[in-house]
Amino acid sequence: MYDASVASEGLLRIGELSRRTGVKPDLLRAWERRYGLLEPDRSAGGFRLYAPAAVDRIAAMQEHLAGGFSAAEAARLALENEALTKSASIEVLNAELTDALDEYDEPRAQAVFDRLLSAFSIDAVLRDAVLPFLHELGLRWERGEISVAQEHFASSVIRGRLLGLARGWGAGSGPVAVLACPPGEEHDLGLLALGIVLHDRGWRIAYLGPDTPMETLAGAAARVDARVIVLAAVSRRRFEAVAATLGHLAKTHQLAIAGAGASETLATRTGALHLTGGPVDEAQRLAAHRR
Repeated sequence: MYDASVASEGLLRIGELSRRTGVKPDLLRAWERRYGLLEPDRSAGGFRLYAPAAVDRIAAMQEHLAGGFSAAEAARLALENEALTKSASIEVLNAELTDALDEYDEPRAQAVFDRLLSAFSIDAVLRDAVLPFLHELGLRWERGEISVAQEHFASSVIRGRLLGLARGWGAGSGPVAVLACPPGEEHDLGLLALGIVLHDRGWRIAYLGPDTPMETLAGAAARVDARVIVLAAVSRRRFEAVAATLGHLAKTHQLAIAGAGASETLATRTGALHLTGGPVDEAQRLAAHRR
């Protein structure tokens, strides 16, 4: 039986998705596993939950199969066509978000963010909207195209929404990740995004946030039996200032470093894992090694 929250969000259990599409559950799971055609959420009880848009994706897959394509090719085409359609929409919404934040129009920015969340997955919103927006925001500030006030306002609104998405991310029974920034580092938006994606994949998050004293990390990680500690910084000197401590920490815990301030040289020197990609991709990488 669906609970109220699932019903209110319009999510579908696999049996209902099978009924609507005419595709047996075993085949749906195979398409999900082999080709990444479907990206279900999980209920509190561990059941797969699919967005209504999954029906359209499966219909596209069936059309390509009927056209003589192999299953792998049919799945690729279905995903590519959907991505093209969504990318156009997400670009429009990103432009609207930029305009609203430039004008200090917080209610309109919140409304645009709501539209993003209703139309796209969490991964897509973060990877294709929020993170590119933040990157461009920094570039625009460096070029003098926006004021410090505009940059602070936009960052504050986005951070508030990310914290809203992070609510309850310590709940569950999955492995725990401790997330923090080293002393003096205040930029944590990418770290928030990584934590949101990790939680979406079954992890629990212990978030220590910006400017975390290094001497508290080992104790916190031991207290929550952390599977991994992730430290993120945009400033290389923030990491270099604590390099010796990183080396000691990596001897007793799985340690990962991320952000523009991290480097492969530092990772090799300290024994840490270097997360080189964006927050969404690296969260997926960590989640794939949750044993």
